[in-house]
Amino acid sequence: MNNLTHLYSYKYTNRLSGNLPQDVCLGGLLAYFSAFDNHFTGPIPKSLKNCSSLLRLRLERNHLSGNISDAFGTHPHLSYMDLSDNELHGELSWTWEQFKNLSAFKISGNKISGEIPAALGKATHLQGLDLSSNQLVGGIPKELGNLKLGLAANNFSATILKQLGKCSKLIFLNMSKNRFAGSIPAEMGSLQSLQSLDLSWNSLTGGIARAWTAAAARVDVSYNKLEGPIPDIKAFREAPFEAIRNNSNLCGNATGLEACAALMKKKTAHKKSPKVVIFTVFLSFSKPKKEKVNGNTTDVLRWCPDGNCYADIIEATEEFNSRYCIGTGGYGVVYKAVLPSEQVLAVKKFHQTPEVEMTSLKAFRSEIDVLMGIRHRNIVKLYGFCFHAKHSFLVYEFVERGSLRKVLNDEEQAVKMDWDKRLNLIKGVANALSYMHHDCSPPIIHRDISSNNVLLDSDYEAHVSDFGTARLLMPDASNWTSFAGTFGYTAPEMAYTMKVDAKCDVYSFGVVALEVMMGKHPGDFISSLMLSASTSSSSPIGHNTLLKDVLDQRLPPPENDLADGVAHVAKLVFACLQTDPHYRPNMLQVSTKLTTRWPPLPKLFSTIELEDELVHRNFTG
Repeated sequence: MNNLTHLYSYKYTNRLSGNLPQDVCLGGLLAYFSAFDNHFTGPIPKSLKNCSSLLRLRLERNHLSGNISDAFGTHPHLSYMDLSDNELHGELSWTWEQFKNLSAFKISGNKISGEIPAALGKATHLQGLDLSSNQLVGGIPKELGNLKLGLAANNFSATILKQLGKCSKLIFLNMSKNRFAGSIPAEMGSLQSLQSLDLSWNSLTGGIARAWTAAAARVDVSYNKLEGPIPDIKAFREAPFEAIRNNSNLCGNATGLEACAALMKKKTAHKKSPKVVIFTVFLSFSKPKKEKVNGNTTDVLRWCPDGNCYADIIEATEEFNSRYCIGTGGYGVVYKAVLPSEQVLAVKKFHQTPEVEMTSLKAFRSEIDVLMGIRHRNIVKLYGFCFHAKHSFLVYEFVERGSLRKVLNDEEQAVKMDWDKRLNLIKGVANALSYMHHDCSPPIIHRDISSNNVLLDSDYEAHVSDFGTARLLMPDASNWTSFAGTFGYTAPEMAYTMKVDAKCDVYSFGVVALEVMMGKHPGDFISSLMLSASTSSSSPIGHNTLLKDVLDQRLPPPENDLADGVAHVAKLVFACLQTDPHYRPNMLQVSTKLTTRWPPLPKLFSTIELEDELVHRNFTG
């Protein structure tokens, strides 16, 4: 291949591996170099640096690595370049005036750092720029204001939004997953050329400017903390609920939103309510002699609009009769309650506990307040809580199918939960944990992820539940004196360090995901597998065991794209199960990987061994 002087196309369905040949443009005539969707590793060919004949370059979705700061030089005819979804690092410090015909440049899903160079504006024909899922910082050069910009999942500062509001010719903008806080600048609403705007998965607060006149056909502001009326323009009125969901209190004429007048009426009624929340110094849950003092002490927060919820729940469960029990745990018993309004709830009644001091109660209230504010499609909604001398409980939304463990143990339901549903389920749990770890402030560590705490709705969509043991990760609270978690799901370091951080949840996620794929708890399989990954020689379990043989045998083996997905998820899951927490990815990385296109397999799915899937290197998470 090194002797070829004009390579028109290099696209194979055989999923090639190894290094790319370094002298592909040795003859100076190479025009088209297309090697995407393979498993190539190593650096970008050196001969491409000054390959002035090059017209199109496609190397996306490989495993190419190395510093690309000096990888490209003079390319006067190059019109299209895609280096996305590799492992490249470095800065975009190229001589951009040598890219005069470049119309599209994509390098998303790498580890590119530094700032976006203003010199990019010298690529005068550039129309589309995708730099999402990198490690870029700083601002946006005004020279790029008339492009299609993909800048999701970077580390840009909030001021960038105001800068972009001055880019009058901007037509496409994706700024999702950048952790922006504060309000949406009013300038963003006046971009008349804008066709698509994605600000989802940030921490934007406040309202959306009523004077918004941008002509965008597509808007996505989901998973923020926005409130108030949406702008009365077509893009918002016709937006699907997925594009505006999971905010604090948006209202208006759009699918899934409450009318603003009705919302304001509720707020006014709430303010005028004469009900008073009463606290005493002690709340006794277990000692009858205290009941006379505190017998009428009830605390219900942010829920119960008619004030009768406590009585309704007691009546609906016949004072927590066992016939309404739908689950038990170390902290309480869960009951199904159907209210007079026909609303169905899951009520978690605490086991009797010792007296709670006022200081502890305040801390608990503070944590519950935060958890009640969580809005995510894959997290069970916490409606409220009640402290009473006789019964104390948490009130959750009801999720139809119950726990993941229950479904996996039910032969009929397990078979209905096919590979497509299982991959989507794993993705849902990852999205929930990524939201808790990376989008909540302060971050929330669940620390008890298990198949009992993942609930499934009628469509087998995952909903993470049971925050009874969750703690807010404050700067001085990484060491907790009491061991928490479910046996078989806790990270190995918890047994001796007692230090809890997000990587503990990552490990527990790995166990649950593997349980979904195997159809049963993996048990000792994990320790044997990790031993194989940590040794230089292949152990029997890694070298001789086929991936298909450890999957749930109640389902037929996955095929085509699903086979790609299962193998991809398995490799990611094994990375989450690394014994050393430093080698595990974080949940944002996991969630991002699960939302990208599955990479093609290097060989037939039926021949993939576990050894092929094991991770032997640091994930740098």
